[in-house]
Amino acid sequence: MAIDRREREARMLDLLAKDGSLTVAVLAREFDVSEVTIRTQMRALEERGLLKRTRGGAQATAVRHVLEREREHEAEKDRIAAAAAALVRDGDRIMIEAGTTAARIVRHLASRRGVQIVTNSTLVFGFARHNDNLTVILTGGTFHRESESLIGPVALRAVRDFNVRLAFIGTDGFTPQRGLTTQFSEGAEVITAMHAQAEETWLVADSSKYGQAGFVSVLPLAELTGMISDTRLDQQSVAALRETGPLVTLV
Repeated sequence: MAIDRREREARMLDLLAKDGSLTVAVLAREFDVSEVTIRTQMRALEERGLLKRTRGGAQATAVRHVLEREREHEAEKDRIAAAAAALVRDGDRIMIEAGTTAARIVRHLASRRGVQIVTNSTLVFGFARHNDNLTVILTGGTFHRESESLIGPVALRAVRDFNVRLAFIGTDGFTPQRGLTTQFSEGAEVITAMHAQAEETWLVADSSKYGQAGFVSVLPLAELTGMISDTRLDQQSVAALRETGPLVTLV
């Protein structure tokens, strides 16, 4: 089935993130388009800093900017965020970690009253700043541009000052065997700190993250209260996830 340019670019970047490098010929066969089309798209992606062209192919750049990832799997992310927001009560204290799906939770809290949010995500701040019913506490810390997040010792100290009922976290990849993983250690430290301060920890991640393994291990799935993903996960994968212990919700 033919796919549009935007979806093809997203899938190209996903394949590069997984394999590290790919040839023009392989991608042309994968998407059933001409090599000229692939080269043109590679050139455009390189100009945006999302890959590095090589002789006959391309290599992945180290980290894709979160604002590029935000536009991928938008429908799934929005359903997941809405399901997560449904767990939040009036007067709740919650933490939201940096990530495109987690940040969307705030968009679905318009009807809640008196919710206090501790976050290291500038995306969360951007979504929440116009909602008078939400109190937002930014952690402070060193700005990490690729993830639009605040990290480092200052961020960690701020997270450890608060106790909350719910923590919503994201991930660069998750599997039953490796648990949650991410691409950089500072992000892993924030996730671990939020988990320690929360009564319940919920993973919010679309199905494209399943089976992926980031560079840094964060948490085993057994330590989660639950996870919310989308219905593109096949039954075998869902069964494997449920065997690890947490509640698995698909939307």
